[in-house]
Amino acid sequence: MYTLGVVGPSARATATEIAATLSGRIALVGTGEVALPGNVATTTTLGDGWQATSDGDCTLDETLDRLACSHDYALVLDMPAADIPHLVLDDTAVSTPLFETEPDSVPPVHPDRVVDALHECPEYESLGSLIASVKGSQDGDRAGAIATFTGRVRRFDSPDDVATTHLDFEMYDEVAETRMASIETDLEARDGVFDVRLHHRQGVIEAGEDIVFVVVLAGHREEAFAAVSDGIDRLKDEVPIFKQEVTDEGEFWVDADG
Repeated sequence: MYTLGVVGPSARATATEIAATLSGRIALVGTGEVALPGNVATTTTLGDGWQATSDGDCTLDETLDRLACSHDYALVLDMPAADIPHLVLDDTAVSTPLFETEPDSVPPVHPDRVVDALHECPEYESLGSLIASVKGSQDGDRAGAIATFTGRVRRFDSPDDVATTHLDFEMYDEVAETRMASIETDLEARDGVFDVRLHHRQGVIEAGEDIVFVVVLAGHREEAFAAVSDGIDRLKDEVPIFKQEVTDEGEFWVDADG
């Protein structure tokens, strides 16, 4: 699912224009009353604390995780601290700007340019969306097993360890994507393995949050478990990922295989 934040005084109107150019299932997430005409399939209202006041009791990240299972796009209104690509229509600071415009520019930016740039960004994936993807495999009728691995940020390595607050991951997108695709292809060539998905998140990931997923669709559990194990080992060994660890006592760069 491609995810775009829109920030600024004309965020709602601009999101409407962008949504009109998109094909597929589109979701809109925002604070206050959220409603858009046209081809938006789902709307979710979050409170000031980014906690859902409808659609259940979910944070923004949990909401995006859920939407990623069934949507092609999510447009997020006026949540500048969200760690997603942003179209910025004023001088608001965001963590990941996609386009920044001068205040009161008319039009701020052509929707087609925004969408083209968005398609160059990594898609938002969750464990659920990856599982949904492999379930749609053309070999799904032959598969009797789905095995997964989820890597998380440890707060402590041992009871007396200094607390880790978050990790910050960087990678060379094109190289990383090419190598992960190669690993997926190699694993899918095995007998009994039908579909493989590898995904590693980037940027700041807080303690307790998920970092990396491996999902395997296979004929039997033995093939599935073996491919998951080999998949995460090869991702750690072969994909160039750089990790900065931030603790209560400082920060430092470490190998991204912990």
